Amino acid sequence: MHRILIATTNPAKLAEYRILLRQMEIDLEPVSLADAGIKDVPEETGETFRDNALAKARFYFARSNVATLADDGGLEVDALGGAPGVRSHRWLGSATSTDRALAEEVIRRMEGIEKPRRTARIRAALALIYKDDGAVREVVAEDAIEGLIAPRAYPEIRPGFPYRAVLWLPELSCYLAELGEDEEARLSQRKKALQRLRGDLQMVMSQAVAPLS
Repeated sequence: MHRILIATTNPAKLAEYRILLRQMEIDLEPVSLADAGIKDVPEETGETFRDNALAKARFYFARSNVATLADDGGLEVDALGGAPGVRSHRWLGSATSTDRALAEEVIRRMEGIEKPRRTARIRAALALIYKDDGAVREVVAEDAIEGLIAPRAYPEIRPGFPYRAVLWLPELSCYLAELGEDEEARLSQRKKALQRLRGDLQMVMSQAVAPLS
C-alpha cells in the first residue's frame, strides 16, 4: 500500500487522520514520525496557519522522502480580534500550558460578551508535499468549523484538543468536544480541507511506492 507521512507529534491527531482517510476511502497507509525514525521538530514561526503547515510539510518531506501531510490550526475568536489564532498552542507563553488552562483562558476573556458577539471557529490549514514524475508538488487547503464560545468549558477535555471544549455548535446543540470520534471526524475542519486535496491524494496513490528514508 502507498504511504503518507502524517507530520504530527500528537497521537490523537494521527488517530484522527487514520479515521478521516478511511472515511474518504483514500487507500493510503498513514505512517507516523516515529515510523519514519524522525525526532527533529521544526520551529513554528509563520504568521499564518498556512505558513506553518507548509514549513512543517517541507521540513518532514525533506527527511522522509515520502508524501507528507502536515497541518497547523487553532481557534479564532472574533471578539478577541481573531486570537488566539496562529498562537493557539503557545497562547499563554509557556510550553507547559495545560489544555485546561487554555480552555479556561478563552472562557475568562469572553466573560460579559453577549451571545451574538461570541462567534468563533476552529480552523485548519493542511499542506501536502509529494513527488509527481520527479517534480515536487506543494498544495495547501484550509477550512473551519464555525460555532460560538460557550459560557463555560466542557468538563472533559480530550488531550491535545483544548478548544473543542469551548466551541458550541448551535446546529447540534452541543459542544464540539461532546461528539464521538466518527461524528467529529465527519464534521472535521481537517476532513473538509482533505476533501479539497482529494485529487492530489489520488495522485499520491498512483505513484510508485517509495521507501522511508
